[in-house]
Amino acid sequence: MALKVFKPHTPSARYKQHPTFDEITKSTPEKSLLTPIKRSGGRNNTGRITMRHVGGGAKRHYRLVDFKRNKTDMPATVLGIEYDPNRTCRIALIQYTDGTKSYILAPVGLEVGATVISTLKADPKPGNAMPLKSVPLGTVIHNIELLPGSGGKVARAAGQQAILSNREAGFGLVKMPSGEIRRFHEDCLCTIGQVGNREHMNEVSGKAGRTRWMGVRPTVRGMTMNPVDHPNGGGEGRSKSGGGRKHLLSPWGHAKGQKTRNKKKASAVFIVSPRPKK
Repeated sequence: MALKVFKPHTPSARYKQHPTFDEITKSTPEKSLLTPIKRSGGRNNTGRITMRHVGGGAKRHYRLVDFKRNKTDMPATVLGIEYDPNRTCRIALIQYTDGTKSYILAPVGLEVGATVISTLKADPKPGNAMPLKSVPLGTVIHNIELLPGSGGKVARAAGQQAILSNREAGFGLVKMPSGEIRRFHEDCLCTIGQVGNREHMNEVSGKAGRTRWMGVRPTVRGMTMNPVDHPNGGGEGRSKSGGGRKHLLSPWGHAKGQKTRNKKKASAVFIVSPRPKK
């Protein structure tokens, strides 16, 4: 996958970098694997905005991606690589030997016609799914379950990868994309390979309109707001709370840069080594 740049005929094209979509082989999604998406506009059931900067955007269907890979010991053939408007990576349409079709995340190197399988012991080829106890050490993996049978939760975005570094006492030690080393139960399922569309992080939309197409509304600095709307608001011109120096806060009150993870979170016992500090 590569990015294409544009000649600066317009201001929006000067810095624009868009994907070439070379890896996509199928443009029409599988109808049986589509479901409607209900739009919330960032509002909860009482109509209050609980998620800022959400609204608008192009209409789209949700693709039912199989994160559990629970159709075991049945090989499937890759029919095509598709674009998914709901996620940063590409998805692959596969068909099992019994005729069932499904979507999976498309890893790097997965091509049309390839065979993938979910089983207890398989070749460590991109797209194959197996428990951590069967994966060779040092293998690049993605779509890892946090609990056995719960479906993949970890390393699912474009270009993400984790590495199985060790095994001990019924757990696999996995180096996460953040650099954190974490324990996973050895029966947790994972998929071999790195998630595709690795150049996604280098994309540049080029204009505000393309961001609106994706359903993202404008973001305004807190310092430009009124005191009623933000802790940093108020004052004549640029000021920190009416002219006096004040620590920068988020709308919810905690200082920017402060860690928000609960120190007493139960799952913290599975963290062997925290992610490196910046």
